[in-house]
Amino acid sequence: MTVLASGSKGNSTVVASGSTRILVDAGLSCREILRRMALACEDPAELNAILITHEHVDHISGLAVLARRLRIPVFFTEQTHRAWVRMLTPRTTMSYTKWMEMMQREKESRAASVAAQVEANVLVEEKPTEEESPVADEARPAAKADAAFLPAVEYFRAGQNFCIGDIDVNPFTIPHDAVDPCGFVFHARHESIRMAIATDLGYIPPNVKQALRNVDVLLLESNHDLEMLKDGPYPWSVKQRVLSRVGHLSNDAAAEFLMRDYDGGAHTIVLGHLSAHNNLPELARLAAEQAIGSRMTLLGNRVLLAAQDTPLEPICL
Repeated sequence: MTVLASGSKGNSTVVASGSTRILVDAGLSCREILRRMALACEDPAELNAILITHEHVDHISGLAVLARRLRIPVFFTEQTHRAWVRMLTPRTTMSYTKWMEMMQREKESRAASVAAQVEANVLVEEKPTEEESPVADEARPAAKADAAFLPAVEYFRAGQNFCIGDIDVNPFTIPHDAVDPCGFVFHARHESIRMAIATDLGYIPPNVKQALRNVDVLLLESNHDLEMLKDGPYPWSVKQRVLSRVGHLSNDAAAEFLMRDYDGGAHTIVLGHLSAHNNLPELARLAAEQAIGSRMTLLGNRVLLAAQDTPLEPICL
């Protein structure tokens, strides 16, 4: 696992086995993702697919350009894909007057079309069609590029395992304010290694606790310190969203999971999606290490912090 970026400004992680490489989320620009991969000694040409957790901008901002450049498939849930396409579709509003004008133009256009057909029926001399006309291609307006075009799209459903290359992917539903957000457990079949990503969740329900058992590497959200968030610069409405059960996981909530429900078997725990304004890396690390307690050893349960501005050293098992 190589965390390229983690935080509210962009998220992207490479999960790889011996023969398969998956990019989980593309929340940075295409250029920045490629730069981060170069820093981490990851070859973009070896990516087999892009896998999307949900449609929020910090997880999909570079998706279209990157997928088209690398010509690789993108895996979504169907609802997430539809939400992403809607985000890229310009929205317009129309007054009643403009609507009436549009209706009048359509009416005049239909009348003109009927008149043209009648005239064409009485003409003896054939006229060149648009396809035959030498100026047809020049006169025809250029087709507008589809911002939501992707080389290939594959759908999955939470709770139903699927495969990308030799990696089994187990998607599970997470509580977040997106249309169909998911976390993932990755199982390298030939290596018996399991890695999990669980960020952007307001709390940890039983299905997530169950999914995160028996993993070797866990990327877990530790977004904010409760006191820093309450005293911080965000508007109250944003604070309410972050604190809600479809918001983000606090240091305390992550620590409670690690103390009460975590099975203690991971080689590495990566704390991710730390808030730049409402958290400190030292606070997140301290809460997690106190929760893990005596289970921390040189060979197990080491705690790492994923950063926003620089990739984390690859975690290789």
